[in-house]
Amino acid sequence: MKKIILIFAFIFIFSMTIFADEAKINEPNVNAHGAILMDFNTGRVLWEKNSKTPLAMASTTKIMTAIVALEMANLEDVVKVSRKAAVSPQVKMSLSENEEIKLEYLLYALMLQSYNDSAVAIAEHISGSVEEFCRLMTEKAKELGATDTIFETPSGLDLGEHQSTANDMAIITRYALKNEKFMKIINTPNITVSSNKRTYNLVNKNRLLNEFDGANGVKTGFTGKAGHCFVGSAKRNDMQLISVVLASGWGNMGKEQKWRDTKEILSYGFNAYEYHDIIDMGDIAGSIEIERSKTAQIELMYSEDFFLPLNKQELENLSVEAYFPEILRAPVTKGDTLGSVRVFIDGNTVKEIDLIATDSAERHDLKTSLEKVLTNWISQATNKEANVILPEF
Repeated sequence: MKKIILIFAFIFIFSMTIFADEAKINEPNVNAHGAILMDFNTGRVLWEKNSKTPLAMASTTKIMTAIVALEMANLEDVVKVSRKAAVSPQVKMSLSENEEIKLEYLLYALMLQSYNDSAVAIAEHISGSVEEFCRLMTEKAKELGATDTIFETPSGLDLGEHQSTANDMAIITRYALKNEKFMKIINTPNITVSSNKRTYNLVNKNRLLNEFDGANGVKTGFTGKAGHCFVGSAKRNDMQLISVVLASGWGNMGKEQKWRDTKEILSYGFNAYEYHDIIDMGDIAGSIEIERSKTAQIELMYSEDFFLPLNKQELENLSVEAYFPEILRAPVTKGDTLGSVRVFIDGNTVKEIDLIATDSAERHDLKTSLEKVLTNWISQATNKEANVILPEF
């Protein structure tokens, strides 16, 4: 197996330009018990603190409540409010029993002002019960890869083993942000909606939208067990980042700390990381000598694109190695996987991509030539016999 270390000139070019400022960018210093910074486009974790420790997540739960509702129901559905929903604990919009309101309006109430009665009304409308809806939420989380998450309430209020991790909440949020309606709802500053009984003025409680450049989400949360939590999102140019802070603190200090923690994490991401094209699909990685064929060699190309957000140190310690045989015996078919290329950061593999044949190579030697001659002769003889016209008697 041939191993080629591919040295890309862009590594040195970017080191001299993008990272010309040698001042060290300090990692975030946050109060949150669990926190993470994830790149939206690639899903890569750029920084974390106890990101896989199970913690209560309060009303950040409602991110999953909203996405399940958006995927399983019609926004035009009219929801009839049950007594259970009407008597939900604060914070609530004070829906009354038997009140009728569009599902879409409940989703605005859920995400803009975090109303608990709207969460229960949504859950019961879709699944018939809160318990069944929570089962669907947990099932959806596992489907997305958020395997350490258990939902026991659609509102996020403390109950039983209701918990998640910063990592899982980032995974769930990354999925939710791909939904256009979800994005529209969470970025609405305010909206007035009506039921068959009254009108509600809903104001977005997400301060990040007004206090951080590029902010476009997502959801606050607080309970006595969870403390102050926040899932944030911001986009600058082509980079979008997701932040999660769980248990940033309690009381008024914690309430402010979640915003400071979030801004610290997102600022670090935008200051420390840049996107870099590592591999371009279709570019040639090398060639293989072909035996027993009129085709002397076949080139290998990358089967997909690959880019990553990298900080300065990672860029300096990035390497790409291609693995493929020096000689291969025909036949080879265009598109065959003949090798692979691996991308390393600090010696750790972060991606492996197939190398595929750009062309075909038919086998050509004495044995195959004789076989071709014999096959052609038999074919011609068969065709001649088939065309013989027998005389009639």
